[in-house]
Amino acid sequence: MKLKMNENSIFAVLLRSPWWLSAGIAAALFSATRLILPAEYSTYAFFAALPFFVIAGYLGWKALRAPSEARIAQAMEALRATGWAEFSTVVQEAFRRDGYTVAPIAAAGADLELGKAGRTTLVACKRWKVARTGIEPLRELDSARQVREAHDCVYIATGEFTETARAFATQKGIRLIAGAELAGLLRL
Repeated sequence: MKLKMNENSIFAVLLRSPWWLSAGIAAALFSATRLILPAEYSTYAFFAALPFFVIAGYLGWKALRAPSEARIAQAMEALRATGWAEFSTVVQEAFRRDGYTVAPIAAAGADLELGKAGRTTLVACKRWKVARTGIEPLRELDSARQVREAHDCVYIATGEFTETARAFATQKGIRLIAGAELAGLLRL
């Protein structure tokens, strides 16, 4: 059984918020608890604020490790300057590092087939240089998934996605990788 946090719980909301919000709540809770409780119980103030301090520390650590906007933009420009063979090799190696078996395929709408734990994932990344991706390449990828009976789909681009493309991807369960997530996947 896999446990899942309710996405509207205070901890889930704080995990999507900046680190300083959790730190502020922790400091306020610590101070309020110290004022309200009698002096002999004042050590409990630390334990009351501890979950919020932990969340603030985790988010701060993630923020320090995240690449800057300038670094992401530079990485995307460098990727756009590469040729297909080099880009394809980098993407394949990134997925292999994550434990996938990778095979190039010649299917309309898909470029790579990934395998892991008995699940097949199709990846489309040949249009990585496009500045703005619309819905049509995602439809092609979804059609390829149906033809090849794949479980998942991933679309990789260095540019942006239109709102209709994002809505279609959400509806069809297509994972979109661009920007910071692409830089993280490729370890740029």
